[in-house]
Amino acid sequence: MGNSLAFLGVNEEEERLYRALLRSGSSSPAAGPQEPGPDSHTLFEESALDRLVALGLATRNTQGAVHPVPPPRAVDALIEGRLLRLREDLESEATRNSIIESLFLERLTATSSPRADAGDDGQMITQLHGIEAVREAIDELTFFARTEDLTTEPTGLLTEESIAVSHPINMRLLRRGVRMRMIMGSAIMQDEATLTYMRDLVSHGAEVRVSHHPIERVIIVDRSAALTPINPAHTSVGALLVREPGLVATLVTLFERMWEASEELPGEDADMPSDIEREILTMLREADKDETAARRLGVSVRTYRKHLATIMRRLGAANRVEAALLAHEKGWLN
Repeated sequence: MGNSLAFLGVNEEEERLYRALLRSGSSSPAAGPQEPGPDSHTLFEESALDRLVALGLATRNTQGAVHPVPPPRAVDALIEGRLLRLREDLESEATRNSIIESLFLERLTATSSPRADAGDDGQMITQLHGIEAVREAIDELTFFARTEDLTTEPTGLLTEESIAVSHPINMRLLRRGVRMRMIMGSAIMQDEATLTYMRDLVSHGAEVRVSHHPIERVIIVDRSAALTPINPAHTSVGALLVREPGLVATLVTLFERMWEASEELPGEDADMPSDIEREILTMLREADKDETAARRLGVSVRTYRKHLATIMRRLGAANRVEAALLAHEKGWLN
């Protein structure tokens, strides 16, 4: 049939069930959709309905009834699923045939490298000069990553170019089941593009925290290799590629300490202030002293200052005046 869903990986039974669901609108948990006709009868078992849900062609509510997903969303889910399987197959085939390794050997056989200090490929610490060399190293490390990717971004800000470059890399890691943990500087809370990107990664399984303290820049892959800046003050100079086990272990320990001192990335529903936070922000404009504000709110001065410190961290404000201005810009006081 010319309009069959077979080319998207849906078998004949699954397609008939989905089309029947579209006609009937839903299916009770005990009986599948009924084919119209004088001899109406159950066409499909519960396992077939489960397959439709797994394919993204249907949803099941809390009562167990199955409802069809609208056709545009259904076809989009099927296309996405097929593309994902195709990508996984191609990546597995490339790994099985050592394609990447063979291509890297071509570069290693060159008489000299303009981007890295001379040395054999077993070198424990290698200097990489320039942003392009660093990106090549990140591509190589993440391609072979199998278990874990640890990353920090002290500025908390990513340019549109950085997001465009890192997005396919990070999604590839998450699709392969690599655990991804990222620590971002507090400025992320003021940058909508970076914040949206990080929340998107979280929705796909990444773990992201925000640090309100200075953090060091590092990328660690599978606890076997790490990248740190040659000059932390000028990261464009290049990076050190570290494979020495003792140094990598030390960097992992440093990352874990920074991770423990950081806070979970707030979700979209956590953007607006709580009632007490809104009242405290109002007090910043109405009360000159913390003691006066705390007394009006009926809380201790210590509690008042604790809430105020939390608000300032959320806003990324350096002082109370800036906190009031940022809260006004965000509409928190409306």
